[in-house]
This record gives sequence, structure tokens and C-alpha cells, in this order.
Amino acid sequence: MFVVTGATGNVGRTLVSILARSGAAVTAVSRGRRPVAVPDGVRYHRADLEEPESLRRALAGADAMFLLVEGAGANLDGPEILNAAAAAGVKRIVLQSSQAVGTRPGAASHAPLHAIEDQVRRSSLGWTILRPGGFASNAFAWADSVRSDRTVAAPFGDVGLPVVDPDDIAEVAAMALRGGHDGRTYELTGPALSTPRQRAADLAAALGEPIHFVEQSPAEARRQMLAFMPPPVVEGTLAILGAPTGREQLTSPDVTEVLGRPPRTFAEWARRNIDAFR
Repeated sequence: MFVVTGATGNVGRTLVSILARSGAAVTAVSRGRRPVAVPDGVRYHRADLEEPESLRRALAGADAMFLLVEGAGANLDGPEILNAAAAAGVKRIVLQSSQAVGTRPGAASHAPLHAIEDQVRRSSLGWTILRPGGFASNAFAWADSVRSDRTVAAPFGDVGLPVVDPDDIAEVAAMALRGGHDGRTYELTGPALSTPRQRAADLAAALGEPIHFVEQSPAEARRQMLAFMPPPVVEGTLAILGAPTGREQLTSPDVTEVLGRPPRTFAEWARRNIDAFR
């Protein structure tokens, strides 16, 4: 049986569906208070990773767990979560971390994730760590402005990053949960560099209508991001978006290595999700 935390998110939702379609027993876990729709045969459990005791019922009988650490993991007790998993009989953890843990090891914004990675590696469990770069689905932040006036606003309009499709992350996670990838750390990216301006153009092509791109100043972007992100995470994100390291602009071979196919492009993600922008 597989336990998927963060089961209502961009990665978790797809991962639950992949595992359920394969006929596996799946428990979907989220901390939401609203009713959650899950595929037929999937058990849903509400739990908060900041309260490891709330996980224990969800973990009963599980063989492997997908661990999604939200909000950079600042308030989590990693050892307690891992102890609860081991006590329940879990044999394998697949941790969704971040590329920045490897590319910016001294950054305050990702220090909690760095600590949780270390705790997972030191645990008695089998482990695989996934380090995705920027998500294609971050473009959902543009949905309201695209729907209202066909406009996208973003900073650093011509700085490219190889953004990754969350469905590719989910497929890699499903493979790792089933075994054969223990002790591996995978860096997950898309197949090519994509700038915010290019992503707006890809959305316009999928929509069949022009979209106007407006380049924000870093200060404008910072004010907007501070409304829903902690200051250290905002600063870390702006640093990656505006001045990526050479490694952050490389396309990783890891999606292809695990899945046997190239990663999906942002244009493919846009076509699949264009209804959110209509």
C-alpha cells in the first residue's frame, strides 16, 4: 500500500491517479478541511505533517510513502515523521525536495528542506529524493489576469529556466515508490530553457488568442509574492528567477533515465491545462 501526502497538489493528485490506475492500494493524505475527491478505491485521510501523530492511522499497513514538504518545511519535525513511518512498517520514503537544495546549499530559504533530506538519508528506511526545478504549473498564478484581460506579468522576462511538468514528477515518484531507485537523488527539469515571455507565448498559442506580456520590476514581484510566501522563500525564489546558476539552467537527464522518454515541454503543459486560462 502506498501513502501519498500532499495528495491534492499538482504532483500528489496525479501520483494518486497513477498508482490507483495500476491497481495498487493507495491512501491519499492532505490537511485540507474541505471534502476531497479521490479516484474509486482510494482511501482518503486528513492529516497535518506538523502533527506527526495525525499520520499514524494513514500509515497503517503502508509499504512506501511519498513525502511532500510544503512551505519549505520550516515547521516540520522530520525525525518524528520518519519514526511514525518506520513504526507503521513503511519500508521506503520518496521525498519531494527542491533543486535549490543542491544548487544553493547555503540559502536560508531552503535550509529546512536540506535538513529533512539529511534526516531521510540517515533514517533506517529506503529512500529516493526528488529535486525538481521550477514547476510549469506556477503559470496558474497568471490564470486570473489571462482570463480577465489577456495579460501576463512577471519579472525577468527573458531569463530562461528548464521548468518541469508536475506530471513528470508524479510519474518519476510512482516509479520510485515501487522500488529499484533506493539511494538515488534525481534532479528533475524540463527538456529546454523557457523564459516567462516564451511561456506567455505558449499559453497564447494554446488559447488561440494574443496575450500581452508585462515585465515586472523585482520590487513589484517581491510585493506580490510576499502576500503568500515567507520573506526568505521570496528572496530565494527571486534569486533563482533573476540570476540562475549555470546548473539551474542545465537540462537534467534524470526524467529520461527513469521514464525512458524525454520530459514534457511547457507548451505541452499549456495545451493540457488551457481551460484554466479561458
